[in-house]
Amino acid sequence: EVQLVESGGGLVQPGGSLRLTCAASGFTFSSSFMGWVRQAPGKGPEWVSSISGSGGTTMYSDSVKGRFTISRDNAKNTLYLQMNSLKSEDTAVYYCAKGVYGSSSYSRGQGTHVTVSS
Repeated sequence: EVQLVESGGGLVQPGGSLRLTCAASGFTFSSSFMGWVRQAPGKGPEWVSSISGSGGTTMYSDSVKGRFTISRDNAKNTLYLQMNSLKSEDTAVYYCAKGVYGSSSYSRGQGTHVTVSS
């Protein structure tokens, strides 16, 4: 059974940084495309970023490119999202996702809340 547990969310001021962490289990993490999907209040889900199993290929949405960095540690079955220069429009629930970037079919965790506000 796929299990994904996110942590690291919270309240941060505009311009600040957060690092999200996802602990994965129940599948072969090192061979799986992984990513982050967010959902802002009143909006649909949006793929933010993804990374290949080896970590050699990454993708980002235009809205976060240059500010967010996705990474993974296959030895620890852990996925990360470093978020810098946060904006109010980054406020959302962030979900760790097992799947291909842009797919509507993926497994996800329970999410972690990120609020960017002064």
